[in-house]
Amino acid sequence: MTKASPNIVQRLQNAVTYLFRMGSLFISRLTAYLKGYFQDNTVIVRPALGGPVLSLGGGGPDIDDAIQWMINQVRGCTDCATKIDVVVIRAYGDDEYNRLISRMRGVNSVQTLVISNRQDANRAAIIEKVKNAEVIFFAGGDQCQYIRNWKNTALEAAVKSVYARGGGVGGTSAGAMIQSEFIYDSCACEESIETKDALEDPYQNITFTYNFFHWSYLKGTIVDTHFDRRKRMGRIMAFIARQIQDGVSRSALGIAVSEETSVVIDKNGLAKVIGRGAAYFVLGDHPPEECKPRTPLSFYDYKIWRVPRGDTFNLRNIPTSGYYLRSVKRGRFSSDPY
Repeated sequence: MTKASPNIVQRLQNAVTYLFRMGSLFISRLTAYLKGYFQDNTVIVRPALGGPVLSLGGGGPDIDDAIQWMINQVRGCTDCATKIDVVVIRAYGDDEYNRLISRMRGVNSVQTLVISNRQDANRAAIIEKVKNAEVIFFAGGDQCQYIRNWKNTALEAAVKSVYARGGGVGGTSAGAMIQSEFIYDSCACEESIETKDALEDPYQNITFTYNFFHWSYLKGTIVDTHFDRRKRMGRIMAFIARQIQDGVSRSALGIAVSEETSVVIDKNGLAKVIGRGAAYFVLGDHPPEECKPRTPLSFYDYKIWRVPRGDTFNLRNIPTSGYYLRSVKRGRFSSDPY
């Protein structure tokens, strides 16, 4: 029997290896498509954008109308041929948003990027996908982990570039909380504080992050979510008092969003409540009477606007009427704050 030359054997081995790799690549791409509904092969669109706009979801079941509103605002129309690309960002989880968003009007493509460490938050291929999108949506999760993994990375800069181009940035639960100027960050990723403990001691296990995103109409704000279900009025009052007491700001506006509810903010700073419940806008505009460690909070005359679904609140020019006053004295409400 004639022996094959070493060169021929090597060529055959290389050919088999190549075919195997191509087959594996095809299967993996097919699997990703079937599982994720990724549309990586679509042509990148660059329409004129109608934003910037924001969407703050209160957690629980998502408000499809709020995401559709953001898409429509960015493309500048409700019923037209203009389409945009959407990127969903999360630190863990699956691609459940892809199927939902891909069915919405005006969507050219949708991808979910799971970014769970700083290395991926600086990866060029990921950053390119984010920069090419017109709408960014942050899934719920843990705002502490989001800040730890994404702050001061190329991902942060890429999201800001989408906003600067007139795009949309939204999120739900923790994904909404990271949009405000003042961010409650769960104190080194420990269990979240709730109303009773926050009013009893506004310093214990309560820390904040600053200088993450800088959205024009969220300057001087702190966003909280799951508001009605978890009775978080006292918690956001403590957060507001801390900004003033610590010298961060002379005033602070809390934007508190109920579950199954979203606050959407247009390019002129007009906030509208969409969904099942209400949103509360809570203003502290003077120093607290007493706000210090190991001492119950006392802060008189918070101004509170309760905005039901369908109504609006002007973030560009805070209203001078329509509010009610509530106080906290030695860690207790003066009367029902809701």
